[in-house]
Order: sequence, then C-alpha cells, then structure tokens
Amino acid sequence: MNRWKAIVLVAAVAAAIYGAVMIRRGFSAAAEPSSLEKIAARAARNLAIPASARKEENPWKTTPKTLKVAREDFTARCAICHGNDGSGQTQVGRNLYPKAPDLRLPLTQNLTDGELRYIIRNGVRLTGMPAWGNPHVEQDEDSWKLVLVIRDLRQLTTEEKTQQASTAKAARYVGSQACEKCHQQVYEHWKKTPMANVVRDPHEHPEAIIPDLSKNPLAKFTKEQVAFVYGSVWKQRYFTKIGDDYFPEPAQWDVINKVWRPYFVANGTDWWATLYPPDNMQRPTGPTCDGCHSVDYDIHTKKVAEWNVGCERCHGPGSEHVEHPSRGNILNPARMDYVHANDTCIQCHSQGRPLVDPIEGQHYDWAVGYHVGLNLQDFWQLEEHTLGAGTFTHFADGTAHKNRMQGNDFVQSVMYRRGVTCFNCHDVHGTDNYAQLRKPADKLCLDCHGPMSLNGPRTATIEEHTHHKDGTPGSQCVACHMPKIETTIADVKVRAHTFAFITPAMTDKYKIPNACTSCHADKSTAWATAALRHWPERSPWRAD
Repeated sequence: MNRWKAIVLVAAVAAAIYGAVMIRRGFSAAAEPSSLEKIAARAARNLAIPASARKEENPWKTTPKTLKVAREDFTARCAICHGNDGSGQTQVGRNLYPKAPDLRLPLTQNLTDGELRYIIRNGVRLTGMPAWGNPHVEQDEDSWKLVLVIRDLRQLTTEEKTQQASTAKAARYVGSQACEKCHQQVYEHWKKTPMANVVRDPHEHPEAIIPDLSKNPLAKFTKEQVAFVYGSVWKQRYFTKIGDDYFPEPAQWDVINKVWRPYFVANGTDWWATLYPPDNMQRPTGPTCDGCHSVDYDIHTKKVAEWNVGCERCHGPGSEHVEHPSRGNILNPARMDYVHANDTCIQCHSQGRPLVDPIEGQHYDWAVGYHVGLNLQDFWQLEEHTLGAGTFTHFADGTAHKNRMQGNDFVQSVMYRRGVTCFNCHDVHGTDNYAQLRKPADKLCLDCHGPMSLNGPRTATIEEHTHHKDGTPGSQCVACHMPKIETTIADVKVRAHTFAFITPAMTDKYKIPNACTSCHADKSTAWATAALRHWPERSPWRAD
C-alpha cells in the first residue's frame, strides 16, 4: 500500500509541477505540444476507436479513376489543414493544437484502413479534426476513398529509397509504350495530350501539317523536306534534317490567326541569338530545342530515347520498373518535396541558361545533364531580371513577357512559397479541360479559394469579390489573377503564372497590361483605378 501511495504522490507532484510550468509560460496553440501531450492525445484517440471499426476492410481498390475523384475530395476538405501533399505544413495546420499530423509518416500509415476511416467520419475530440460523417453531406464510400488518398501519400521506406538510388544508376530508357500494359488508362489519356504530340513526323502522320505548304509566301519548302513539325496549339514550326541535325525553316504557321509568319531568332531576343550565325540552317535544334521536346537527348550521339515528353521524362528510366513494378524503382514527382517536384516542369517551362556555357563548344538553351530527381539549380539558372527594367523576357515588375516562362512566374508566387505544385492544377497525363487542368479553371481555384476562405477571397460570394455577375468573363478567377499578357506569337497571348493582380496604375507606371482595361478596351486606366477605389472590400492603397 505504501508503494502505491508513493507512486500516487510522485504523480501528483509531477502533475503539479507540470501545471505550474504551464501557468507560468501560458498556453498558446502556436506552441509545439510536449511529448507527454502527444502520447496522451494519441492514446486517447486510439482508445476511442471501437474494435469493430479497426477490423473493417476498405471495399474500394486503388484505380486511377477512383484516386482522381478521391484526390479532388481531399483537396476540397483536407488540404487546408494537411496540405496537398499531406505534410500538415499549412498556415492552418501549423496553428492548430495539436498540430495537423503528417499523414505520410508511420504514425498515420500504421493505422488500419478501418481506423483511418473512423477518424475521418467521426473526427477527434479536442483537436481541429472535424467529423465528416454527416449523412447529409457525405456518401458512405467517400471516407473510404479518402483512405486511398492517405495510403497513396505514404513516404518511401528506407529500403525503397536505397532501391531507387541503385535503380537510377542501372536502369535504362524503354519508351512510353512499355508503360501501357500496367497503366493503360493513364497511357490512353496521355497519348492524346500536346505533351505526347509536340513533335511529329509528317511522313508517319500526314495530318500533322496544319496549313497548305504550297501557299506559304515566305519560304518555299515541301512536305518531303519536312522531317518534323513542332507544335499545333498556338504555332507550328517545320524542321528539315541535314546529316544528324535538324534545322528550322524560316517560316512558321500562326495557328490562331491562320497566317504565315517569319521565324528567325533575332539579336536582342533569346540570349543565345548572337552566339550563332544569323542563318537558320546554321542553328541546329539539338542545342536550342530538342532537349525539352524529347526523352534523354544525347548531346554526343544526337539521338533520343523517345521524341515528345514521354513518361520517362518525368519518371526516369523505367526498365527496372517494367520488369519488377514497385515504388522503389521508379521516380514520382508527386512524392518529392515541392522544389524537386516543380523542377520537373520548370526545367522546360522557363527561360534561362545552363550554369556552364558553352558545353563542348555548343550553346544550349536547356538544362543539359539534368533529369528528374536531381537539383535543377545545379544545372540551370533562370533568366535574371532587374526590377523596373522591361526586357524581351520580363515586364518591369518581373512578370514574364513571353511564353515558356511559367516557371519564372511561378517561383515568384505565394502559391509556390506555400508548397503548391504545378500538378496540383495540371495533370500532364491528360484531362478533358483546357491546358490539362484537373478541373475547369474556376472550379479548380475555388477548391482552395472559396468565399470566406482563409486563403481569400474574404467575401460571402464570388460576385462580391469580382464585382462582375457570376458566369461572365469578369467573374472568372483567371481573368484577373492570370491575365493573358505573355506573347507566344504575334498577338497571341498566354496566361501569367504569378497569380498577382496587376492594377491599372501599374500599367501607367510600368506598361504592364492589366485585366481591367484589357477587357474594357474603351475605358482608361484612370477610370479603372477610380472604380477599384470604390470597391468597399478593397483597400484603396492596393489600387496603386
């Protein structure tokens, strides 16, 4: 009995000391919970899950379609606290008490499917985890599908990381078609995307040439002379083969305006222009183009593993994975940190230059030596910009001036700093939406930026935020936050990716096009600035 009294006394003293410390330092939800609190909270949560729930099995299996739907649900419900990657590194997640857990780690992954589903449906008391089991807002299978997403977020094990490192040295490229057997649905979607069809041989695909070559008034060349065509969305260029190299013809087709335009990279435009003779037939596309429009372009043999942006461009050589499929012998940007994940896209969707120039006497306009999983900064530097200076590549504020600069824009954005990745919005495997967006643009934006969202806008409705009727062009998120101001050819523009609102006043100061007078072309910037100043929820200081 004395022994138990001693134990109780020690426990009471410890609790009193702990309580005194807490009272002295105060209690802040921003503080990190102590180890004791974490253990106690986890134990209480686990004890609250009925034994019957622990043993339940998920009736849903992971398929591309099911996972796609479940990911959208995860983004809408869970990402505000847990992040799109499940890390919990969000503004909300880090300010909860206790903190939103990292769903990728063993503490979550070691729970059974039944336990995860129970937590999703019933929440966890005295934490920020809500119960999603309201029958009026959730179908029974929704929580099971969310469990599939959580499982898909799991990190690589130490063994898988070791396997991945050894695979990178031993694996070889096998081509995208080798992926079709196991990933048929994904492959079928990808095969129809611009990524899969940017480079085409007109001898194999006669339909690839869009215009009538015989009516080209700028430069006479025939279909027989064209070894490859590049592009089909905004512009199309034509390449002839001489020896082992390809060279661009001096005319290109403007797909949108349906007219022929000259093609020649002039001095004062791309950085490499002055380093090559002023003649297209002395400017091979290997150094200037082909590294981004192929898989594994070899600068010595001038051969590629595959033309177009194939599976292995983003996932690395796949021979080991094809033979013995596992997570450890293939690369997946979705399991990388946001810097390496975004670098997979930025390597080609950016203006820049190699850190080493020239390379074996040639000047390359792509990141020679880089492949997914490495540090892009070790091979490539983004085109520099001086604030206040308008250049061929940038407006005065640093927003891109031309196409192929989505990466230059994106790394400046708050979205990038918050860990958002390119594929949070785009699915390069293919969708039915413009630009391979996961959803139509406005629906996609509202997943994270719904009315009264912590991420904004801070109004009850979208109409109150945009001051334009719902469903009109002015009510679209991308109209103001991603204006079409970056030139791809002539007057054809693509959208900016800084997500910053460009005010009419910035047009006056820096000559950057703004969304207001670009749409209301009959109005002045002074009119637009005055209108913004009278929007009650908008700070007048942000109108300048």
